[in-house]
Amino acid sequence: MSDQEYRKENQAGLSEYYQLAYEKEKKKNTELAAKLAQTQAEAEDLDFQLKRIKNNPLWKLSRPLRGIMHWIIRMKDRLMRLGSPKGFARKLQSKMIEKKALRRYGKASFPTKKQAEEMRKVSFPREITFSILVPLYNTPRKFLVEMLDSVLAQTYEKWELCLADGSDSEHGYVGEICGRYAKKDSRIRYQKLEKNEGISGNTNECYRMATGQYIALFDHDDILHPNVLFEYMKVICEQDADYIYCDEATFKNGNIDRMITLHFKPDYAIDNLRANNYICHFSAFSRELLEGTELFRSEFDGSQDHDMALRLTTKAKHVVHVPKLLYYWRAHKQSVASDIGAKTYCIESAKGAVADHLRQCGLENFEITSTRAFETIFRIQYELPGCPKISIIIPNKDHYEDLSRAITSILERSTYDNYEIIVVENNSETKEIREYYEELRLHPKVRIVTYEGEFNYSRINNYGASFAEGEYLLLLNNDTQVITANWMEEMLMYGQREDVGAVGAKLYYADKTIQHAGIVLGLGAHRTAGHSHYKVSIENVGYMGRLCYAQDVSAVTGACLLVRKKWFDELGGLDESFAVALNDVDFCLRLRQKGLLNVFTPFAELYHFESNSRGLDDQGEKAKRYDEEAEHFRNKWKEVLEAGDPYYNPNFSLDRSDFSLRL
Repeated sequence: MSDQEYRKENQAGLSEYYQLAYEKEKKKNTELAAKLAQTQAEAEDLDFQLKRIKNNPLWKLSRPLRGIMHWIIRMKDRLMRLGSPKGFARKLQSKMIEKKALRRYGKASFPTKKQAEEMRKVSFPREITFSILVPLYNTPRKFLVEMLDSVLAQTYEKWELCLADGSDSEHGYVGEICGRYAKKDSRIRYQKLEKNEGISGNTNECYRMATGQYIALFDHDDILHPNVLFEYMKVICEQDADYIYCDEATFKNGNIDRMITLHFKPDYAIDNLRANNYICHFSAFSRELLEGTELFRSEFDGSQDHDMALRLTTKAKHVVHVPKLLYYWRAHKQSVASDIGAKTYCIESAKGAVADHLRQCGLENFEITSTRAFETIFRIQYELPGCPKISIIIPNKDHYEDLSRAITSILERSTYDNYEIIVVENNSETKEIREYYEELRLHPKVRIVTYEGEFNYSRINNYGASFAEGEYLLLLNNDTQVITANWMEEMLMYGQREDVGAVGAKLYYADKTIQHAGIVLGLGAHRTAGHSHYKVSIENVGYMGRLCYAQDVSAVTGACLLVRKKWFDELGGLDESFAVALNDVDFCLRLRQKGLLNVFTPFAELYHFESNSRGLDDQGEKAKRYDEEAEHFRNKWKEVLEAGDPYYNPNFSLDRSDFSLRL
């Protein structure tokens, strides 16, 4: 009996059942909403209590003791994770390799005298002068001299250094040192300000002195790599870059080889930038981008560079990231590089900058909150206008326990109400699953459709999508389980944007290690694609906090993927030549070809008991099949793979998913 005949035959009895089921579900959702509101109120109360504790003088005084205690706990956890002597040896070897790799990013990367001379003789096709702006305020003598010397050492020599000094009378040596340097080199311009105008006002005074075609922003206590302007000039001439930034490191004890953190950044990614000022240093941009706008706005002091980066990159025609470590950010007691607590006003300032940017982009009724990674790494919750229908498509063959767990978690835990579940039955054999299908047919939100061909993941999902009534499709594996109640809302808030293609969730294995947190092109032994942060613990914040904020990625897994149905239909669905593997990555890359972004959000969380349904692809015929599809993928996307993943820095290894350095 077909599904349609079954429904007709039982329509009278089912009508009453549907109504009761609907009322039951409506009541359940009301209860869930109440629980959610109660949980939020409890969280706010706990947050208030925590802030009160942290502001207590005794808590502040006990900070050194807590630091020692936390260090002991960390050491204990690390020793437990290392386990066997072999594990310890591997970890030790990895650390040694990492230290060896670090050496090439410090002074060892500086050009020799001969190399510098050759670089200074290079003739570029464009005449560009960089105006380097440095606002000065009570700059320590040593920091000031090292900053000035790093500019003089540049291998591209068409620059001017604009110094605006707001130092007080006790720091008169700042003007004396700058005066001596200015007498020796006419490219250095110095102005003593009548009063300190703050970082924004002082920088704006620097800008009034500038005459160059490109503006570069430099902090008074940091150091530039000798080649930074040379590298920037190359991308201006070769790629017509109008906004440029590079990788950076923080260092301590006045020695750039004593690096604390190396920040290897992705290429331009608007969602990353909204959540976190990852661009930071060393920004240089065309003067034309400032036409009709301000450089720094004083209302965003403390995060004036975040505000500026959001405004100018949105306006820029070509933002270019130079994936080389060319800026050294000094960590000392008064710097944000050392401790955000040194400038607590930065947090609210950064929220204000992001909020202003979002409003300029036409977005309203959003909420910006700090995450556990860092106070200035944000979670942004966007408004959901309307309540569009989501069609959840779940392919299935047998596996009653997996499917029932997945569907039960959707029905019982989800706070979003306007959805349908389409189970695509494919050659099941067990009586158990057939009986479960009969139960599901009675539920108003669930439909069973049958695909009788051999297993082809792409074809099965395409078939299921043809029955979808929703404006959005949500591809979901049958071996998943919902964790966060508002998982659909979290994905939909990005999927509703016209510039977004696919949205992926954060997926965990049963042991609460990460299965999916975005896909990196070229990662893994097959050099096709792999999951970043793979098998990392649920507590881990990720590389530079990347497990704690929504971000742009090249691809997301089809195990939980939301996309507008119109995008899915325009692309002809999943490519059926990828029967089992890499169909999701291929689909995301085709979305990217349309100029759309793919977004990973860590705030939609599910378990994924990976490969329970069809088994692993690491042996026998399955391994052979994967090898064939991997080769097909490499051939189809050859140029894209050769160019590298724009969201994964080329300084990272493609052999590991933990952001280890390339050797």
